[in-house]
Amino acid sequence: MTGRGWRILAPLAIGALFLALWEGIVRLRGIPSYILPAPSAIALSLWTDGPSLLGSLLVTLRITLAALAAAALIGGAIALLFSRSRILELSLFPYAVILQVTPIVAIAPLIIIWVQQPFLALLVCAWIVAFFPIVSNTTVGLNSADRNLLALFRLYGATPGQTLLYLRLPTALPYFLAGLRISGGLALIGAVVAEFVAGTGGAETGLAFRILEAGYRLAIPRLFAALFLLSLTGIAIYLVLDWLSRRVLRHWHESASTDEEE
Repeated sequence: MTGRGWRILAPLAIGALFLALWEGIVRLRGIPSYILPAPSAIALSLWTDGPSLLGSLLVTLRITLAALAAAALIGGAIALLFSRSRILELSLFPYAVILQVTPIVAIAPLIIIWVQQPFLALLVCAWIVAFFPIVSNTTVGLNSADRNLLALFRLYGATPGQTLLYLRLPTALPYFLAGLRISGGLALIGAVVAEFVAGTGGAETGLAFRILEAGYRLAIPRLFAALFLLSLTGIAIYLVLDWLSRRVLRHWHESASTDEEE
């Protein structure tokens, strides 16, 4: 079997074994569903509550993707500014670190109060969580251009714009894409945390509110079903971004090499 086949089958086999053990323990010990539901109960909840959960998932996904796009654009632009001015980087980078290490749960209520439009407030919360890996990775990438190549560009009279376009940006692209993969999951986490804090229902109800609602009603199988959908969404976002990274880099960068190690 090829390495690609093992990468698919091995996790599926481990997952199936784990679910079988989970189902067996719950049934043998007679654990109530409001404490720990069996996988079969979760699957039944997915079947019955699927339409409403999927509708809420789309709301959360819209916030996540918007936050990821904003993080990519704004984070990339900030990294470009940092690469052009060392003083600017030294002045502003600590504040980016402060935003990253500040718990979003602590500042989300303030953001929701200050930004009175609900979608925009949730977007800002998710963006704060997601932008730092892109800024950090891209800044490192832009500053990692080979010094000998930089000297060669200067020797041939290349302008700063040409050096940026033909040397610094290609060097930084793998770093940017690595940061984007990290930020994809963080944007989803930020959107869910912001929805938890906002706690708003109605037509624009995200999946986080469905989790809270299920917990209040002790509908634990539905809670697990919502968590399962969130996990699948996070995995899907990562796989899409990983595929994009490989498509962009596969012809020229070693990190996207398809050669299998024996």
